[in-house]
Amino acid sequence: MELDDRKLKILQAIIRTYLETGEPVGSRTISKYTDLNLSSATIRNEMSDLEDMGYIIQPHTSAGRIPSDKGYRLYVDTMLETKDREVEDMKLMLATKADKLENILKQVARLLAENTNYTTMISKPRYKHKKIKFIQLTLVSDTQLLVVVVIDGNIVKNKFISLADVIDQETITQLNFLMNTSLNGLDLTEINMAIVHTMKEQAGRYSDLAGSIIDSIVEAVGEEDEYGVYTSGATNLLKYPELNDKERATRLLATLEEKEALSNWMNEDEDTNTEHGIQVYIGDESPVEAMRDCSVVTATYRIEEGVYGKIGIVGPKRMDYERVVGTLENTMKQLDDIFKNKNKD
Repeated sequence: MELDDRKLKILQAIIRTYLETGEPVGSRTISKYTDLNLSSATIRNEMSDLEDMGYIIQPHTSAGRIPSDKGYRLYVDTMLETKDREVEDMKLMLATKADKLENILKQVARLLAENTNYTTMISKPRYKHKKIKFIQLTLVSDTQLLVVVVIDGNIVKNKFISLADVIDQETITQLNFLMNTSLNGLDLTEINMAIVHTMKEQAGRYSDLAGSIIDSIVEAVGEEDEYGVYTSGATNLLKYPELNDKERATRLLATLEEKEALSNWMNEDEDTNTEHGIQVYIGDESPVEAMRDCSVVTATYRIEEGVYGKIGIVGPKRMDYERVVGTLENTMKQLDDIFKNKNKD
């Protein structure tokens, strides 16, 4: 006799039900599982086969069935295989990201929300040090110059400059050389007045234009993406009675939707003693007022040196802290592997 998919699903349903109730499980109970869509008679026949195969036993005449040791062993082995596949699926999902970091973070937020049944927040990567890697000046027209700046993390910033006079390509090439030799490798904080003064002197008659280009570079590098936080599972919080009254729920959902307060908090750079900066905020410890009735657990992910972001899980104060911290640690390790491999490419 073969243990086909239907028998396996029925066996899993019997074991899960028995684990929850501690009572022998009958066919009528199993027939209520909507994903099976089987009649009680069909389930009784399958249960009889499972009993003959040694996966379940009947402790008393006319009673339901309970798992045997053999049944438990199959359940545990199958469960472990499933968990291993889930981890590998997450690795594969993350590995396909390559140049699509935004999509990865959104998918991670969704997966965490689904797996924890809480709300997830993930901030976009931030750059502790914004070193200039490359500058490119391009004439778009007689009256416009495009300034392209590449900073650490291969982040590209663009700015347009209006030109008062027609500039030839040779002058643009010379200015491009001046900008790269003077500014490449410098952090934004290292561009001081002395450097600017020297560069403007070297630009000669084009000192004003050089000054405008430097201003546009500083402005572009200093810009931050507005409200760079992805959220998922916001309505999960409404499943918990202590959080679903109208006033409290409105504040929470508005905060998760507007994201301004979340962005300010999630983008803070905190000194922590743990590898991934695991932090637990309970009730009034939360810097976000709308979350003072919740608990929030955050962790820090790092793409490379100086490039980091945060992941946060929001739930009721009675959240399963051990599970949440474990889930975050596991997710951080998966992200570490992905980013480490990406940086080698």
